[in-house]
Amino acid sequence: MIQITPTIAIDEREIQLEFIRASGPGGQNVNKVATAVQLRFNAANSPSLPDEVRQRLIRLAGKRMTEDGLLMIHARKFRSQDRNRQDAIDRLITLIRKATVQPKPRLKTKPTRASDERRLEAKRRRSRTKRKRRYDPPLDE
Repeated sequence: MIQITPTIAIDEREIQLEFIRASGPGGQNVNKVATAVQLRFNAANSPSLPDEVRQRLIRLAGKRMTEDGLLMIHARKFRSQDRNRQDAIDRLITLIRKATVQPKPRLKTKPTRASDERRLEAKRRRSRTKRKRRYDPPLDE
């Protein structure tokens, strides 16, 4: 079990790890060893996640989430399989923990009277400045 929060834990069987060849530095090793990790987690059908956490996770994951509700995380930061595996799992845990935080509802506010006055006074000042710059041709009689 992977403990996310005191109330949420994910079974390791819900996560599929696939090792693929990574690009980037590593010399000959990069052509021979599959060190990059592709983690798949079926968030849409996971019994471990409460519904509201699932909905926030889908929104937070963005392009990492497929249309089927499959969360995919690619980890290729390190040159070793173990460190990339741990990095992918850590990133999954971090993402789910972010999804557990309930957003505070937005309270509607309105500008203070003083801020409105300052804004309007600034507009009047700017208008006067621009009016003074205008060229008024002399009237010929």
